[in-house]
Amino acid sequence: MQVHAYLSLNGRCEEAIEFYRQALGAEVQMIMRMKESPEPIPNMRPGMENKILHASLRIGDSVLMMSDGDCNDSGNFQGFSLAVDLPDIKATRRCFDHMVTGGQVTMPLDKTFWSPCFGMLKDRFGVNWMVSVTDESAKG
Repeated sequence: MQVHAYLSLNGRCEEAIEFYRQALGAEVQMIMRMKESPEPIPNMRPGMENKILHASLRIGDSVLMMSDGDCNDSGNFQGFSLAVDLPDIKATRRCFDHMVTGGQVTMPLDKTFWSPCFGMLKDRFGVNWMVSVTDESAKG
């Protein structure tokens, strides 16, 4: 069994894909636009044809799925965070600095009892992230 995060990005999916490619080295596995759906999408509003129905990104050993959603909500992500583990402090700082561009730091990077470098942020899409070093060799 696997559990995957699925983000509904309120019409900003394409922007998010490029952002996560740059910030996290995400690799696009697939993108399907609304107009490419094998079945008609009920009640699809005009102008939605090129919006993303489904996208799948590989980030390290994980898969992050996303879509533009119905473009009617605020894209407000509450009650969860995505966590990314990096191999060393330098990579963690670089990732954190890129991810917070256009977003907000909710906990600055610092040493904690579980990581030599841990921080939290809300990215420009409103997604909460926890960024940390988890490689045991980087702790010493």
